[in-house]
Amino acid sequence: MKLFSGSPSTVRIVEVGPRDGLQNESKPVSTAAKIALVDALSEAGHRHIEVSSFVSPRHVPQMADAEEVFRGIKRKSGVLYTALVPNEKGLERALSAGVDSVAVFTAASNTFNQKNLGCSVAESIENVRGVLSRAASGKLRIRAYVSMAFVCPYEGTIEAPDVIEIVEQLRDMGIHDISLGDTLGAAYPNQISRLLEALEDRFGVQRFALHLHDTYHRALANALTGFLHGVEEFDTSTGGLGGCPFAPGATGNVATEDLVDFFEGMGVATGVDLEKQRVATERIRAELGG
Repeated sequence: MKLFSGSPSTVRIVEVGPRDGLQNESKPVSTAAKIALVDALSEAGHRHIEVSSFVSPRHVPQMADAEEVFRGIKRKSGVLYTALVPNEKGLERALSAGVDSVAVFTAASNTFNQKNLGCSVAESIENVRGVLSRAASGKLRIRAYVSMAFVCPYEGTIEAPDVIEIVEQLRDMGIHDISLGDTLGAAYPNQISRLLEALEDRFGVQRFALHLHDTYHRALANALTGFLHGVEEFDTSTGGLGGCPFAPGATGNVATEDLVDFFEGMGVATGVDLEKQRVATERIRAELGG
C-alpha cells in the first residue's frame, strides 16, 4: 500500500556515482574499478547510469579515462549509459566512445559558473547550444543540469525567477529533461517547495529531476518534498560518494541505497535491487580504501 495517495507510484533513479561520485576522489581510481562499478550498478537494476564525463583531464583528472571506461562496460539492454559533456570538444569524444545520451550543464549562479566552467551563465548557455546543434545529428538523448538552483556558497540563496529564466532558455532549445541541483546540499524543504511551485505553474514538474547533495543531511527530506510535488526522478550516488571541487564544503549526493530504501519502504517502486546495490557500494568503497 502506497503511503501518499495521489503521488507517483514509482520513481526513476539516475545513478551518478561513477561520474559525480568519483570525480572528486583525490586518489586515482583504476579504470577496471570504474568498469566493475558500472557493471554492478547495471546488475542492480539501474536503467540510467552516468558513466563518466568528457571534460578536460587537466581540470578533472579522475575522468581522464572516460573512453576506456565506455569501451569496457557490459552494456545491458534497456539501460541508458550517459556521459557529461561541457562543450563540443567533449561531445566529439563522447560520440566516438558510443554514448547513448549526454548531459549538459549550467548553473543559476554566475560566480559558481565562472569557477566551474570559466564563463558566465549566458556563455555556458551558448556552449549548451553548440553541443545541441552537433548532437542533433547523432540522435542522442539530451539531459541538462542546472547547478546551484537553491543555494550558492558564493551568492547565497538563489531566487526562483533566476532558475526559471535558465529553464526557459533550455526548453526553448528543446531540452525538456532538466535536473535541478542542490549542489551545496544546503537547501531546506521549503526552498525545494518554493522553486517547484514556481516551475509547476509554468511547466509542470514531471520532466524535472532533483539532484540532491546530502551535506547537511536534508536530502531525504528534500526528496520527499519533491516527490509530494510530483517529481518522479532523482539523481543518486552509490554510497553517497562525491562532492563538487568548485563548491567548498559540499559532500556527495544522497546515497542510492538510502533513497531506494526510503521510497521502497513507502511502497514506491524504484526498480533497484537494494541488496545488489549495497554490494556495488561495498565493492567500490573497498577499492577506495574505506
